[in-house]
Amino acid sequence: MIERASMPTEIDQQAPTGKRGDELLIVDGVTKAYNVGRPEEKTILRDASFSTRKGEFLTVVGPSGTGKTTLLRCIAGLVAPDSGTVSMHGSVITEPPAKLAVVFQDYSRSLMPWMTVLSNVTLPLRALKLSRAEQRERAEAALEAVGLAESTKLHPWQLSGGMQQRVAIARAIAYQPEAMLMDEPFASVDAQTRADLEDLVLKVREQLDVTILLVTHDIDEAVYLADRVIVLKGRPASVMRSVEVPLGRGRDQIATKARPEFVRLRSEILGEIRTDPSGPPTTEAPTPA
Repeated sequence: MIERASMPTEIDQQAPTGKRGDELLIVDGVTKAYNVGRPEEKTILRDASFSTRKGEFLTVVGPSGTGKTTLLRCIAGLVAPDSGTVSMHGSVITEPPAKLAVVFQDYSRSLMPWMTVLSNVTLPLRALKLSRAEQRERAEAALEAVGLAESTKLHPWQLSGGMQQRVAIARAIAYQPEAMLMDEPFASVDAQTRADLEDLVLKVREQLDVTILLVTHDIDEAVYLADRVIVLKGRPASVMRSVEVPLGRGRDQIATKARPEFVRLRSEILGEIRTDPSGPPTTEAPTPA
């Protein structure tokens, strides 16, 4: 049964930080520019701030080119902000944290084509110095969770795009992270597969109580998945809105999206993004391989 909210949702001016002591990731005043000191210098993010609560599902949206992926890279420790900090459990992130996993959009580049599905999932577990038996146990459990228990001996090139992305998700959850960052993870699959993967990620969050931050251009996806939507606006971009999504757990692709609350939130966020007056989009740096 779909849980229904008793109070209407409002769009707030600033991102709430959750209860004191409950924050997992804190983004505090992050500013990032590329080509610093050159004529083509471009500031992508300016003073971006928000936090995630433990077990929360956050989505990040904004006009194309506003720095969503750059923000995710800063959070992941793949790119250093020029000013401001990102912290996890109160410790400033200067490199990829041990308890954080990233799922990229381009699954074909993140999976090793010469390895089997099982080997791809166990690959990051080697750094944890687990026994081979423990690695295999974790990987098999993760693959079962994403519906690929029978595909362990196959290679990525033998799978569909949606199945390959499931492998990438399984690899992330086998690592048993506290937080999982996802950069447009479903953009390269068809609509039905996208819906299936969205529901899969909701199931993973429910089972593992993992904090998820997902970047997307799809407003429907952002509202459907999230407990809260972070809206980036401006050139350079900063966090302009934090939208609480009171749709409860147990969401359904048809029933949830037909609810008046969903329709209203989708319209409000889409209108907010489409009225961004700050000019043409910037160009973000290319995603590293």
